[in-house]
Amino acid sequence: MRTRRLLVGAAAVPAVLAAGVWTGLSGAGQARESAAATGFAAPLSAAQEVPKPTGVRAGARGMFTATLERNRTGGMLTWRLTFQGLTGRAMTAHIHLGARGRAGAVRVALCGPCQSGVRRSTRVDARTVTALLNGSTYVNVHTARNAAGEIRGQIVKAATAAPLPPAPPPVPLPPPTTTNKTTTYEDPYPRPR
Repeated sequence: MRTRRLLVGAAAVPAVLAAGVWTGLSGAGQARESAAATGFAAPLSAAQEVPKPTGVRAGARGMFTATLERNRTGGMLTWRLTFQGLTGRAMTAHIHLGARGRAGAVRVALCGPCQSGVRRSTRVDARTVTALLNGSTYVNVHTARNAAGEIRGQIVKAATAAPLPPAPPPVPLPPPTTTNKTTTYEDPYPRPR
């Protein structure tokens, strides 16, 4: 690493820090923390499925939860799907476009075959983001016995979005060493030679 010398009075360093000149360094991760995320949830049941499934067990149910972080072209949907009591193995699960009580086209493939508790992140386009925000999407889980879908739930905005992970701490500058009114530090970001 290259060493740089600054001619600064010993009293000037604390004054500069106290004046808040370095606040730009400490606030570098705050933009991510302030980015808005939208939470979604969908309780799944056989009663919501269209067309009505056959031979469904009384305890067939599930839960879909997700957090959407939007960007210019769409967003990133981080989701979790759990289910139980199905007539057989969960062959696939999807997000479909469609109002409550109506079947619609597949918009996002979630998993296939699926296991309860699966978690993933999926990129979604602007059209899907709009549909999610408008409440015109649903999740369903398909089985061999009910290939059109066995359990379903309309996706709605949740009361609160899952929190974003904390921003990484700012990179601290090494403490200065002072000799004869000369402050020396090692540059944490040396330029390549």
